[in-house]
Amino acid sequence: MQNKYDVIIAGGGLAGLTLSIQLKKANPDISILIMEYRDTIAPIAAHKVGESTVELATHYFREVLELKEYLEEFELPKHGLRFFFNDGSKEELSNRVELGPRLKLPVPSHQLDRGTFENFLEKHTKTFGTEFMLGARVKDVVFSSEGHEVVYNHDGEEKRLKAKWVVDATSRFSLLKRKLKFEKKAPHDVNAVWYRVKGVVDIDEWSDNDKWKTFLAPKLRYLSTVHLIDKGYWLWIIPLGSKNTSIGIVADQDIHPFDTINTYEKAVAWIKKNEPQAYKHVCPPENELLDFRILRHFAHDSERIYSSERWAVTGEAGVFLDPFYSPGSDFISLNNTWLSDLILRDISGEDITVRAQIYEQTHLRWFESWLPIYQDKYKLMGSSQIMVMKIFWDWAIYWSVPCLLFTNKGFTDLKVLKELFVSEDSIGRKFQMLNKCMQDLFLEWLPHENKVFENKYIDPLDLGYLKQFQQGIENQHSTKELLDRVKSNVKMLEQVAAEVFRLVSNEVKGTPIDMKVNPYTITLNGTVDTTSENALPIDDSIAMDVKKMWFYKTELV
Repeated sequence: MQNKYDVIIAGGGLAGLTLSIQLKKANPDISILIMEYRDTIAPIAAHKVGESTVELATHYFREVLELKEYLEEFELPKHGLRFFFNDGSKEELSNRVELGPRLKLPVPSHQLDRGTFENFLEKHTKTFGTEFMLGARVKDVVFSSEGHEVVYNHDGEEKRLKAKWVVDATSRFSLLKRKLKFEKKAPHDVNAVWYRVKGVVDIDEWSDNDKWKTFLAPKLRYLSTVHLIDKGYWLWIIPLGSKNTSIGIVADQDIHPFDTINTYEKAVAWIKKNEPQAYKHVCPPENELLDFRILRHFAHDSERIYSSERWAVTGEAGVFLDPFYSPGSDFISLNNTWLSDLILRDISGEDITVRAQIYEQTHLRWFESWLPIYQDKYKLMGSSQIMVMKIFWDWAIYWSVPCLLFTNKGFTDLKVLKELFVSEDSIGRKFQMLNKCMQDLFLEWLPHENKVFENKYIDPLDLGYLKQFQQGIENQHSTKELLDRVKSNVKMLEQVAAEVFRLVSNEVKGTPIDMKVNPYTITLNGTVDTTSENALPIDDSIAMDVKKMWFYKTELV
């Protein structure tokens, strides 16, 4: 063991392990020590939550870290996110409105057993020369321009080591956030409980409806991240590569208080009441559980992420929003990409002061702009029609801009960041404004939408623009081509927003179905611009696509 390292990472979970691999692949000569408080290997199945990945993180794992071979051999493929909405009784799954892809998605993703995966990552990073210390709990960091001093307990003794860079990957322990007092609350009061059960839970076996069971190829529903949804909550069912299953309840505090789910006994009673069919399949005797975990008010923000004084936070030691769309690994991927770029440039002698400021501002602004996707939206989950529209909108904005920027290294290209986010009328600012308008519209719509639907199947890839966005994620572009593509995608999103508003406003207020609409002014509670040069006419192709997720009868234009 050395006395001084280029990088010491406090925390040997997913964020810290993947950061070390990313750094070592770029510069094998960097000396890295990971200090992990647990003193044994990670347990299989019952290790950590965060088992489901989506497209951005999958690209990070498969392409950036080059773990494709491992993922395909040892972890499960994932067949997208799948949603089942309230049909009034929730006694027969085949009767509920189902949203999810019928065929395998063009861009892959995975279901991860976090214990298996992190044990592999530990072994893998060691092959690059990373040192890994178990049973080490970091207590403090003494900052110095001559090298930071890391104070830690190991083998019952207090010890010290020096490092040029110190990275806090201690998850919710948040070592640096507490030390430097840059905690920040997130206004999203949602709680979670989860547990792992032995064996496979295949929702196809819940129904005797042969037509429904054979509508998809065998195991495609099983390999999805399943969401059972109603007002104020969703229940997840996630298969693990260890042939076990993760079950979780995520619920809005105002609608389903934490004290109604915070023990296994209470969680079982809650599932029996709210998801009676699931209760019969996902609630074994408590002594058969692999674990049971709880987390109150899981969302949290931060005032700092990266410092040119050679410290940073990554993973849940920084920010976390909500697991509904499985974005946890996405935030780790973005976080580590910005952070590794800073460390590598600094080690090579570059002044990173400006980059550190830009990356931190971009990171925090991105968190702020993504918050409206979740904040106050659990109250919408009892409405199938609103949620179908919302989920498809949320996927569209995710696939069309952040995924595309990430796969094309746009988040570390200062020219791209400047073009997209610096000026008030930049395309990135417009993108964020457009999303806020749509998220507000979904809330305004709620008092007018209470119909219960059943026996419907909606496939996101039946919508041409969504399919185009998803298939385009991994296409490689020059800087100019990337900026042009983002601008083009945002223009398409403007047309989608305008068309969704036409349908909603027509249903709620009786406005003309063919009116022009400025998508940046849409509201059910005020004046909408329908006459200026910014008001968009109908795009027939987009109108046809949006109509596919509309449950009411409206004449096609």
